[in-house]
Amino acid sequence: MGRKKKDISQVSPARKAALGVLGIVQVAFAALAFWDLAHRTDIQLRGAKPAWIPVILVNWIGPAVYFVFGIRRDTR
Repeated sequence: MGRKKKDISQVSPARKAALGVLGIVQVAFAALAFWDLAHRTDIQLRGAKPAWIPVILVNWIGPAVYFVFGIRRDTR
């Protein structure tokens, strides 16, 4: 029914490295979203800046939602 949880010593070095890289990419993606949010004006965003902060904190999905739906593309 359930798989046993592996001890960290049972995880292969290649998987540890892959998880480390994925973690770094995830943090970089969120950092880029926060940087972009800080440098945009209110007119360039859909919604208020403070509302986007908790959205960006949701792993992977949050920064993607911000970049796809949070930025107005029709500003001049």
